Amino acid sequence: MLSGAAGRDLKIDYQKALNAEQLAVVTQGDGPCLVLAGAGSGKTRTITYRVAYLLECGVSAESILLLTFTNKAANEMMSRVADLLGAPAHGLWGGTFHSIANRLLRHYASLIGFTPSFTILDSEDSQSLVKLCIKDLNIDTKTQRFPSPAVVHSILSFARNASMNVQEAIKKKHPHFLHFTHSIVQINDLYVERKRLANAMDFDDLLLKLLELLESHADVCSSLAQRFVYVLVDEYQDTNKVQARLIELLCSHHHNVLVVGDDAQSIYSFRAAEIKNILSFPDRYADTKLFRLETNYRSTPEVLSLANAVIAQNVDQYQKNLRTHHASFEKPNLIPASDNRQEAQYVAEQILKLREQGMPLKNIAVLFRAAHHSQALEMELSRRDVPYEYRGGMKFFERSHVKDVVAYLRLVSNPRDVMAWIRVLSHQPGIGAVGANRIAQEVQKTETLEQALVMGSSLCTGRAEAGWRGCVGILSRMLKVHQAPTDLINAVASSSYRDYLEAEYPNFLDRLEDIEQFAIFAAVYTDLSQFLQEVTLKDDYAVSREEGMYQEEKMVLSTIHQAKGLEWDAVFIINLSDGAFPHPRALDEDGGIEEERRLFYVAVTRSRKYLFLTYPMTSGFDAIEFRQPSMFLDEIPKGLVEKVQLKRAFTPPFQGGDGGGWVEPTIVLDASGERREPKRVGFLRNIDEL
Repeated sequence: MLSGAAGRDLKIDYQKALNAEQLAVVTQGDGPCLVLAGAGSGKTRTITYRVAYLLECGVSAESILLLTFTNKAANEMMSRVADLLGAPAHGLWGGTFHSIANRLLRHYASLIGFTPSFTILDSEDSQSLVKLCIKDLNIDTKTQRFPSPAVVHSILSFARNASMNVQEAIKKKHPHFLHFTHSIVQINDLYVERKRLANAMDFDDLLLKLLELLESHADVCSSLAQRFVYVLVDEYQDTNKVQARLIELLCSHHHNVLVVGDDAQSIYSFRAAEIKNILSFPDRYADTKLFRLETNYRSTPEVLSLANAVIAQNVDQYQKNLRTHHASFEKPNLIPASDNRQEAQYVAEQILKLREQGMPLKNIAVLFRAAHHSQALEMELSRRDVPYEYRGGMKFFERSHVKDVVAYLRLVSNPRDVMAWIRVLSHQPGIGAVGANRIAQEVQKTETLEQALVMGSSLCTGRAEAGWRGCVGILSRMLKVHQAPTDLINAVASSSYRDYLEAEYPNFLDRLEDIEQFAIFAAVYTDLSQFLQEVTLKDDYAVSREEGMYQEEKMVLSTIHQAKGLEWDAVFIINLSDGAFPHPRALDEDGGIEEERRLFYVAVTRSRKYLFLTYPMTSGFDAIEFRQPSMFLDEIPKGLVEKVQLKRAFTPPFQGGDGGGWVEPTIVLDASGERREPKRVGFLRNIDEL
């Protein structure tokens, strides 16, 4: 009979269903417990069986609290528990931090100045309220670019989740706006007051108000802590300071708190997640039991050997070593490419090869550190009619800031483009939709862009005059540079458009990087018209793909952050070059490099079988910049990968090549550096022959 279950008739055979590591957690998880669950080790299975075990041992469902980060995770666990027991566990408190906080606050809202019928503001509502506060405070947002409501709201939200004041949050996230600190503090104070008067809470308030309730009303805290005999927390490495404190208070009576997580997969500090919560758990909870789930049911031994070697370089971590449940397969491939285009051609070719060998496209993923890393590959997949699903944001050429830059280029190419005029004018202060349309209809009557700029000056008066001057400044800058697409894009990126991005978007630095990479992508084009055709026809490719032979089957392109928790048979990790991964900003952040290494570890452990690590050795066009491989690749012992050497890249006709002929064969080097015949990799070939 299992420990703690003596005398009870257990329906579930836990010893048969679980491995020894999982079984120990399920049957011995009383008191403070930290479960270090490695990638692919059956974390969800373990939590689910722990809940079922408690219920079978006679613990009432109402006294169990299960906290997750997503509704999907909560629903999956509740469903699995019901399947195991043969009936729903009515009364079980299971859900996200925010949903549980909402349930509790409905009972106690009056104690903190709200009624039980308080409204929850979504992100759009919250930003709209911030916008009203800015207006009611008569803050001048026109004389100089004041941060948009979205940016202000992101600053206030980060401050609260990271438990810091507004000035500290501005300094960390948007130091360029430090001179607006006084105004932003005023907005925050009014925002808080307006929510109270409206009997409304935003998402952050759900956690903060619950914490306020527990810390200011000892009787309520004691009552809830006595109610929840067992508290279980999923993905504990992703908790912020507020969430960690809530858990501490809710388990303060029985001290049965079991947290499950993996410090090696802590990758959300930009959302105020605090890795110290999991690293310091044994210090915060006396007599902590430490469990390790190190049996991996996902990846091959070769993939895990590489993952273990990489993460071992981190200092601030729990030591662990994943062991596989699968038979040996083949080593991950390391592929240096001459540039981004050869890298994209190679990846696309291998995807088609894998599909020809019977692997469904849905089992293939390409992962990358930053969204803009996918642009060359997106173009290549489109040309080869390979359908893909993009995760982690919009496809590159559909992003608003990329379309903004294209609109400026369209005006240089065709100054009569009304829609391009309307788009660029809408970014300028003092010019609304009606004014932008009126100006566009008039300036389109001119023959040249220079004439349009002169005419527009006579059309704009009052507040619109300053906005028109801003537009003229950008377009005049573009007219002064060489008409190559890359020069024009750089002209936009270095203009006042940069100020617009910073004031408008919380993630403006990522958007600027997109534009900088867009300029590099455009460097091989000498003709502006041809370049615009290529970019514009991107949408046509998307249409033709849906009508093609693959129908609904799609491969996945994803940022690594969006890929966490997922897995595929074949994974490509691209752009693994110095300056791209780790992200340059990580060099200046405390613990930044270790978090980037954890991000690489997450990417590697998404692979079940095939793993391809690629990087371009050069970037640029007129001035070639040589790129070193990522420091994380240098940390991989030589015997753990097979190096693929690509001899020469195929050059499509629109990039100045002849568009024909085969590329010299791929060469594979084994661990000793000896050449051998490639087992799977193919050749980059003429697109028309595919």
